[in-house]
Amino acid sequence: MKKSKLVLLFGVLFALVFSLAACSGDDEASGSEDGDGDVTLDFWVFGATNYEDLAKEYEKDHPGVKIKVKTSETDDHHNSLFTSLSAGSGAPDIAMLEIDQLDRFKEAQDRFVNLYDMGADEVQDQYLEWKWQIGENSDGDFLFGLPTDIGPKAMFYRTDLFEEAGLPTEPDGVEALIQTKDDFIEAGKQIKEKTGKPLLDSMEMAYRAVIDGAEESFFDKDGNLLIENDGNAVRKAYDLAVELNELGLVGEYTMWTPEWGNAVNNGDFAVELGAAWLKGWMLDNAPDASGKFRIATLPKEFAGNWGGSYIAIPKETEHAEEAYEFAKWLVSPDSQLKSFTSEAGLFPSSPVVYEMEEFKNTEDEFFGGQSTAQYFANAAEDISFIYKGPKYKAANDEILNALSNVQQQDGDPDDEWDAAVERIKALISR
Repeated sequence: MKKSKLVLLFGVLFALVFSLAACSGDDEASGSEDGDGDVTLDFWVFGATNYEDLAKEYEKDHPGVKIKVKTSETDDHHNSLFTSLSAGSGAPDIAMLEIDQLDRFKEAQDRFVNLYDMGADEVQDQYLEWKWQIGENSDGDFLFGLPTDIGPKAMFYRTDLFEEAGLPTEPDGVEALIQTKDDFIEAGKQIKEKTGKPLLDSMEMAYRAVIDGAEESFFDKDGNLLIENDGNAVRKAYDLAVELNELGLVGEYTMWTPEWGNAVNNGDFAVELGAAWLKGWMLDNAPDASGKFRIATLPKEFAGNWGGSYIAIPKETEHAEEAYEFAKWLVSPDSQLKSFTSEAGLFPSSPVVYEMEEFKNTEDEFFGGQSTAQYFANAAEDISFIYKGPKYKAANDEILNALSNVQQQDGDPDDEWDAAVERIKALISR
């Protein structure tokens, strides 16, 4: 009798321990549900966004949903996400994917929720066609992410340096003066001669003048390497950077370094071919430059997109519906307007926003009271679909390394190009 009671007691204890372990496992899983029945969604983001504030706003209007926002540096964010997806555990319910890294994640399509299955086609007409298309798979029947911000480019120029060089200083005059690559170079020569300052901050910015608008660059959709083909955009971009360096029209400032920040602030170069998000950085970090910059439309051959993201839902979430509803709200035109007018200054991918009065009537004191928003809106609607490929970032880094060797170590441009091509071939053969 005592033995049977002891067996029964062990059975009860075992069941209790198993039950507690199962509950603990559920709490640690993505998209946990607390004792009150509330759903908690883990949301991984990178960089400077206003998504924490928007998440709190969403929570107020949706009492049953809590959003836990985790912010990391760009590379750490994507590497952690890729590791979690590969392991099949530990991924968040919702994640940002940066446009240059998106194709890398497309190789793990089975690890994501197809947002077309969630009804995303119902909101497709609210977004720029090229931005939406980049978020799809090659067959166009799987949507990885909803569009967030974009990075249409424009010419940020110093009016004081243009004036000192005897060039126009108003946007219309600058645009009339600089309509082609050759016009750009001639203006740079005049600035260098009259002021002693370079046209651009770095060879990388000269390279990006071409590469950011290339519909195909390193790879085609079948994974074939294109950079040795005649007329390839990567080689054109590389050659432009080399040419401007040989003419003394580029500086040696690496973006985001203290030296580069001081150069922006002090006017140590005349032009930045910047994306819309650069405005936010300038407002916070270049106070002495306030009123001295204006924005003009780039020559068509330099037009392009630099940056932007998507909101994706990893498949292991237990709350795909709640995650999708939040993501849809987060990138809605009204929310994108809030992201644009916030300190983050995220530029909208929804042209619906471009017609809103609050968007059209913005004036930027930093840019002398110029209303800059429409310049970027016009640029955004001129951009075409851009294909990068899963190994774009790694391949692009090799070209940037080659350009650095040309400038910093007096490397021969053709030799450095050939060496970079060989490194890229080795990279894609792994």
